[in-house]
Amino acid sequence: MVKICNYGFDEEAIEDNRDVYGIAYTQNILSGRYKNLIIWYLKEKDRRYSHIKKFLENISQGSLTKQLRELEYDGIISRTVYPEVPPKVIYALTEKGTDLLPIIDMMETFGKYHGEQPKNNKE
Repeated sequence: MVKICNYGFDEEAIEDNRDVYGIAYTQNILSGRYKNLIIWYLKEKDRRYSHIKKFLENISQGSLTKQLRELEYDGIISRTVYPEVPPKVIYALTEKGTDLLPIIDMMETFGKYHGEQPKNNKE
C-alpha cells in the first residue's frame, strides 16, 4: 500500500503503486478535518480569514491556520496579503482547487442521500 508522509510520496511508492496513487494523492490533499469544508466555502467567492473562522465556528485559530497553510502548500488555495493596518488577508481557490469542486460536490450529494438514514442496529 502507498505510504503517505507529511511531505507526500517518495518516487518508489509512486512507481510501485501507480494504480492507487491518484486516490492516495487526493486523499492526502483532503486529509484534515476542515479542508473539504474550506474548499466548499471558497467555491462561491474569495474570503477573508475572519469569515472562514466564523463559518467554522468551533475551529481553533491554530487549527485553521494549519489547514490553510497545508492547502496553500498543496496549491489548492492562494493567499493574498494586502498591506493595510490591520492586515487584510484573502483566500481564494486556485485552478487546482477548482478542479477539486466536483469531488466536494459528490461528497455533498452522498452525504445528503446517506447521511440522515438511521443506522442498522443488529441485536
